[in-house]
This record gives sequence, structure tokens and C-alpha cells, in this order.
Amino acid sequence: MAHVVSSLDQPSNYKDSQSRVDRQRQNDLLSKSTTLYIGNLSFYTTEEQIYELFTKCASPEDGGGIKRIIMGLDRNTRTPCGFCFVEYYTHAEALASMRYVSGTKLDERIIRCDLDLGYKEGRQFGRGKSGGQVRDEHRQDYDPGRGGWGAQAQKLEVERRREVEERYADAQDGPGAVAGGGGDWKEAEGVVPQGKKRGRSPEDEGENARTGNRTRIDEDIEAERM
Repeated sequence: MAHVVSSLDQPSNYKDSQSRVDRQRQNDLLSKSTTLYIGNLSFYTTEEQIYELFTKCASPEDGGGIKRIIMGLDRNTRTPCGFCFVEYYTHAEALASMRYVSGTKLDERIIRCDLDLGYKEGRQFGRGKSGGQVRDEHRQDYDPGRGGWGAQAQKLEVERRREVEERYADAQDGPGAVAGGGGDWKEAEGVVPQGKKRGRSPEDEGENARTGNRTRIDEDIEAERM
């Protein structure tokens, strides 16, 4: 049966790409490691929540306990990005967390624990191009606990919206667009603004001449009657 069910406290086959040790040396270091890498955390999980959970596997009566917790941060925004390191004082405590905590839920997410070679300054930052973790860089699903859509999907959505806005702006300025304002058509239709007199036109001169002639004829007829 021991060969059928794998041990829960065995480290994964993950090898840090920035580590300079070979596989054999890595296995030797992990067999004594007191550091755990915790993955698949919610961006909203706090250090206090992590401490409360992992202290259940601590053994202060044997000189153990949690030494420190290092929260993983977005390289650009310096906000949590879904992972952390938990350092114990003893290797046995780290193995206990592998057995009893890994695979359980924290903030409604199944978290993963793995033995780590040990924290070094700089490892608290995400390695993705956008500043977060690489796994969130190309993620296509919507995960509300990890910032919504993946970084690349968000970038594509921003570009799509920009293109839509540019096409809309071009349509507003292009042929057939509705002109703004509306004040110019009045002058084109000959409507005279208040307080201004319209200039005399040739048609007006002709009309006045015809009116004057009719007046003189009427006066002559009236004179004959008298």
C-alpha cells in the first residue's frame, strides 16, 4: 500500500529556474528545509490569516513555531499577488504543514504547499511581465480572487476598447456626421437677427418704383373727377 498512495509530505519536482544548484543538491537541501512555498492564494488573503492557519502545525513546546511569513508582492504595485513563504524553526513543522494544510481551503481557495530551498531577498516579487505571477500572465479564465482576467487578457480588452472609441470618434467627424451647434443655418435662410436692419435689394427698389407710379396715376384720376 505504501507504493500505491504517495506520501503527502514529499516535495514536488519543481525546480526554481533561477536556482544554481543541481537536482541532487536541491533534494539534499529540501530534506532539511524549514521553508514552505504557499501558492494559489487569493489576492485578498492577509498575513494574519496565513499565520492563524499555519500556526496549527507549529510545535512551540519543542522550540518550534513560525519564524516569519513573507508575502508575495506584485513587482510594480507592491500589492499581494497570490503566494507567500512560511518559515518554521524546524523541518518537522514544515512536513506537518505539507501533510495537513496543503490541499485545504483558505478564503474559499484550495492552497498548495511545497518545500522550498529557502527565501532570498527579491523572491517576494512576481516574475511575470506585468509584475505579478507568471501563471496570471496568460490565464484566460476569470478569477475574482486573483484580479479578474489574466494580465494579457486584460491588455487585449483595453486595446479593443481603445479601437472601438477611435472608430466612434472617426464616425463622429467623418462625412454624414451631424453638425453641432445649429446657429449657422439661420443666416443662410435669411433670418435677420434682432436689432439689425436688412440691406435694400434691387427687388426692393423696383417695387418702390412701381408703388410710386401707381400713386401718381391715382392722384391724376382723382383730380379729373373733381
